[in-house]
Amino acid sequence: MIFLDYFNSTQDFSLDFDKREIKKLKKKVQEKWKVTLVDTGLDTMTGGRVKKIEKFVNNDENFMLTYGDGLANVNINNLLNFHKKHKKIATVTTVRPAARFGEFKIKNNKIIDFKEKPQHNSGWINGGFFVLNKKIFKYIKNSKSEIFERAPLEKLVKKKQLIPYFHDDFWRCIDSKRDLDLIKNLSRNKNNPWLK
Repeated sequence: MIFLDYFNSTQDFSLDFDKREIKKLKKKVQEKWKVTLVDTGLDTMTGGRVKKIEKFVNNDENFMLTYGDGLANVNINNLLNFHKKHKKIATVTTVRPAARFGEFKIKNNKIIDFKEKPQHNSGWINGGFFVLNKKIFKYIKNSKSEIFERAPLEKLVKKKQLIPYFHDDFWRCIDSKRDLDLIKNLSRNKNNPWLK
């Protein structure tokens, strides 16, 4: 795997996903990063993937997790501090997605209001950015078929150990070519709300 070979040979890099290139940086990066890539297998579900990193969460009480298929301007420091303050096993960033379609308000078979693609006012969803205490591993079976969002999170809800971190700013999932094209267009126009 080209990524594994590259990460094993260098510490300073940039990734250009549009061109599918990895480039060495000329300027030395100040932060000391340690990146561990774990091959969890193509058929492993989300819970199984989380379980496979357990041995790499050594002395840290808490760690962060993201699916990697979304962009947001979540303040990571605030998220971590919120998690520590509430002392739960799991904190999930919750977001309200933008509607994909225009919305009519109808009363007595007449349209009384219309909003083109409004922000949902209800229905908070999983935004995909977590802070987890290492106790989370007790809730995940050692199984490739375990789905993190099912039994593990459902058990945490019953034990009152899952808390929402409300993020009411930029968030976008990238689940389709349409989503990716939107993000690329924002980036080309130098409108990167995920960096603000």
